[in-house]
This record gives sequence, C-alpha cells and structure tokens, in this order.
Amino acid sequence: MLDPQARALLDLISARGVAPTHTLTPAEARSSYRERRSVTQPDPPPVAQLRELVAPGPDGAIALRLYRGNGAPTSAAPMLVYYHGGGWTMGDLDTHDTLCRSLANDAACVVVAVDYRMGPEQRFPAAVYDCLAATRWLQAQAGELGLDATRLAIGGDSAGGNLAAVVELLLRDAADAAGAGANAAAAPSQPVLQLLIYPATDMRAVAPSHSVNGDGYLLTRDTIAYFRDHYMGDAPLADWRASPLLHDDLSRLPPALVLTAGYDPLRDEGRQYADALSAAGTPTQYVCFERQIHGFILMGRVLDEAQTAIGLCALALRRAFA
Repeated sequence: MLDPQARALLDLISARGVAPTHTLTPAEARSSYRERRSVTQPDPPPVAQLRELVAPGPDGAIALRLYRGNGAPTSAAPMLVYYHGGGWTMGDLDTHDTLCRSLANDAACVVVAVDYRMGPEQRFPAAVYDCLAATRWLQAQAGELGLDATRLAIGGDSAGGNLAAVVELLLRDAADAAGAGANAAAAPSQPVLQLLIYPATDMRAVAPSHSVNGDGYLLTRDTIAYFRDHYMGDAPLADWRASPLLHDDLSRLPPALVLTAGYDPLRDEGRQYADALSAAGTPTQYVCFERQIHGFILMGRVLDEAQTAIGLCALALRRAFA
C-alpha cells in the first residue's frame, strides 16, 4: 500500500495539473523544483553557523555551503559532504537547504553542500570531478574550517547518491595508489560512512522496479530518460563513473547506509548496490521505506516518514563519527 500521505500528495499534483519534469526545459525544470519547496519542505531550522565557501574546481570555482549544526563542536567537528539530487540536471544549494540543516542539527555535525556543475550545459563526468575536487579541498582545509578530516562522511540523494558512491570509489582507488607509493603516510584519511539515499547506481535502468514503478509515482521512466540524456549525452552508460554498480571491485570501502523507497523506479538498483557492497565485504545497512516515493526525504512538511528517514541518517552519522 502506498503511504496515504504520499497518495494525497500525488493526487494534489495531478489535480493542479503540474507539468511532468520531462516536458520542461532544464531552466523550467530547475525553477519548478525550487518552487515546490514551499509546498513540501518544512521551514528551515536554525543552525549554529552558516558559511558560504568557494573551492577550486577542475573548471572554475565550486560554491559550497557549510552548516555547523547545533551541538557540533566549534573545532575538529565531524563533517558530512553532501551532494544534492535532481537528476544531474536540477537542484542546488537552496533546494536541499532544509535537509542539510536538519542533518547537521540531528547529527551534531557540520554538513557541507556542494553546488556541482550539471547537464546539459556541463555533461558527465563534470559533476563527478567537481564533487571529488570539493571533497579533497575540504579534507585539505579541515583545520582552518574547524573540521576533523578523519571523521568525514560523504552522501547524497538520488543523483547525489550516485555521485557519493562514485566519489568514494575514486577516493579508495587514489588511496590504494598512494599506499603503494612513497607518499602513503601523506594520503588523506578515507571517509567513515557512505550515506546513499535512493541512489542511482546503474545508468542502463534495467532493474525490474523501473518497469513496476515507472509511471504514476512522481519520478517516471520518461523523466529518468530525460535526466540521463541531459547528463550522459553520448557517453557510455556502462562507465562505472556513471554506473557504480558495474564497478568490478566494491571491496575496501567505508561502511554504507543505503535507503530506498518501495514505489521508486530506483528501488531495485539501490538494493542491488547494497547487496553488491555486502558481497564484497563492505559493511552495509539497507533500509527500504516500502510505502514511499522517490524524493520523500525532502518532503517533511507533508510526509511524516521523511523525518523518520532523517533521524535514521543522523543516527548512522553519529555512530560513524563516534
């Protein structure tokens, strides 16, 4: 059974005649995504500190937003680097502002959100290397920012969950290379947790849930194709930097928490990634919110289970940081 609150939200969207994302231009889709916040998201809670930062990127500056949660230490604070969702095409620091504030407060940590480049203006793998560059910069600048580089988690929702999984693989591979060389002692410490919220893990979109949940639950197969085309262009879908499920080695990775939603087209590939991590020896917890739809964690104004999911993520962060 679909959660009654989710059903009511879908009925409201239908009654208002909200245009499906795949029928909009990227600019229109971005505007619509921002405007929905007032309907579905709670008011942003206050945090102890908010700072706008800029990190150097592979093709220019990357905007960051730092949230120091209530109860987080003013120095050597644990941090979550967060990559927003939105199909690699929409979303920004503002669309995920309330979520980042809530995670920072509930986990008593610092959250740093990354405003990476998106398609179709900047296609794959631009977003990947922006997220990687921002994460490495935060590791290097941790002391000056009052952060603890040894207590770093990375995470994201949907497209951001995809980017978090890929960035972690790149960090591991770089650490492996450093460990084999003369600079092993100077290599940055590895993250302590991967927080993957209904992540996209296989760009081929072949898992059964893409058919079962492909229509009627907000994120549709047509919208997924729209996002994929804007992000990937002509790039191969089997490239593991786009489809981390297809990487041939998922071992030696930090623990992961993978959340999915039962009425989400991405449900099965999220479960498949969790299972593949476990099979490779990576400690992994998997939780499916069986009655929910894609994107639900942002919708705490109208979906009670969004707050439950945020609390679960915060608990995992607290444990990992401890």
